[in-house]
Amino acid sequence: MTMLTRRRPGEVRDAIFSVLSAWPGGASVQTIERQVIELIGAAAGSSVRSYLRLNTPSVFVRTARAHYALKPIRGHETCREAPAVYRTNRSFGLGRSSVVHADCIDWLKEQQQNSIHAVVTDPPYGLFEYSVEQQEKLRARKGGVWRIPPSFDGTQRSPLPRFTVLSTHDLRILELFFFDWAKVLIPVLVPGANVVVASNPLLSYLVSGALARAGLERRGEIVRLVMTMRGGDRPKAAHDEFPDVSVMPRSMWEPWLLFRKPLEGRVQDNLRKWGTGGFRRPSQERPFGDVISSSPTNKSERLLAPHPSLKPQQFLRILVRGVLPLGKGVILDPFCGAASTLAAAETVGYESVGIEKDLLYFEMARRSLPKLVAFKNDDNYSLSL
Repeated sequence: MTMLTRRRPGEVRDAIFSVLSAWPGGASVQTIERQVIELIGAAAGSSVRSYLRLNTPSVFVRTARAHYALKPIRGHETCREAPAVYRTNRSFGLGRSSVVHADCIDWLKEQQQNSIHAVVTDPPYGLFEYSVEQQEKLRARKGGVWRIPPSFDGTQRSPLPRFTVLSTHDLRILELFFFDWAKVLIPVLVPGANVVVASNPLLSYLVSGALARAGLERRGEIVRLVMTMRGGDRPKAAHDEFPDVSVMPRSMWEPWLLFRKPLEGRVQDNLRKWGTGGFRRPSQERPFGDVISSSPTNKSERLLAPHPSLKPQQFLRILVRGVLPLGKGVILDPFCGAASTLAAAETVGYESVGIEKDLLYFEMARRSLPKLVAFKNDDNYSLSL
């Protein structure tokens, strides 16, 4: 007879909170039960369901049949009202690009199979830092999981999420989220579609493992070669005692995970049928490379799109151009933020779709997209780089 593990008091409760914190729009009871088990091991589904029922509406809200979300915090109902806010049909377009205000997983479930030819996205690395509470702290510049670094040489540095404070539960939720995301993404992709996902050295192994388990084919990494301000610090409160020690290496690169939906037949067969299965060469003489030199996003570009994770057009235009081998197809950014990926696609002449669930970032994208499309790089970027 199978025995359920004896739980510490509140363990199921804490696991439910961890799960729903990663799903601001709420989740089905089935999803909550499955992820609670993933977090703490074998647990009675009845315990999860009972806790949800007994604490609704005091702690949770029932947003649909067998679907629960954390109750909005008083005074912040407008920004935590979910999933109703995700059911809005708000969208806008510019040229070949369109941006939709929606939760990307809900949106993907409604899309036609074999309709997207590539994905280029910079997702929330830890999910927790993009929860409503943490975003409010970021916008108020009052910390939370976001580190507001001091100015450097007269330049205000951008906020950085403190990935090192993520708990074991947070990391497991991250992994589960990307597994679920990839599962709903794969049917929408055409065979051979490239999926390029920005990450960072501390968390890339979790995201990569989740995407591979979901069924995407790992094809390596694209290195954004860039000097950042992350790392290199001496031990906190012990600078003088250990002047020759760096706690972590100074970051000089950023990994962009590279995956592909499995091909139909050979590469040439896939290219003929779907137009995918490889990368567009910068020129006939040069192949597409996996290292792209970049600079940090400069101040003039950030003024156009003040998103905390904004990547420079110089880099994105090179990357986006390369992911459609024949120069045709639809690029998706399911976490589009200020629409910088879409701006790059518009600049190089590709059709693109962006999904953004945060209303403030959605409105930022509306304002920023035309400005980023018109942006001229100070670095005189070239697609032949």
